[in-house]
Amino acid sequence: MPQVHINYMAVVVSAAVAFLLGGLWYSPLLFAKMWVNAHGYTEDKVKEMQKGATKAYAVSVLCLLLIALAMAALVGYLHLIRMDQGLKLGLLVWGGLAFPLGLMANMYSDKRITTLIIDTAYQLVYMLIMGTVLTVWQ
Repeated sequence: MPQVHINYMAVVVSAAVAFLLGGLWYSPLLFAKMWVNAHGYTEDKVKEMQKGATKAYAVSVLCLLLIALAMAALVGYLHLIRMDQGLKLGLLVWGGLAFPLGLMANMYSDKRITTLIIDTAYQLVYMLIMGTVLTVWQ
């Protein structure tokens, strides 16, 4: 496998932006109430989940770093340099991997389709951002 240049600062920044976007996405300003209702969670359940949020946040940051690193490697292997190429990469990764994986998992669960829509829309937006940042900031 050929060596590729990876801008690790761009990886960290794009993962951080995705994490911060998640904080906004799942906040009361955007989709928190709809997401909680779609899951059928009670106020007590939400409070219980918030107590263990540190572990979930840490795992999320790690996962977002891995996603950004993988996308950065794809940017390098494919020699992408333009913003539109980064957007297409984000769309390809989302449409070819993230969305189908989420849809399959949803089909085998008792979750409502609303949760899939909220979650995969978030993934689409952050993958478009990651693809753009990683492509133009080399």
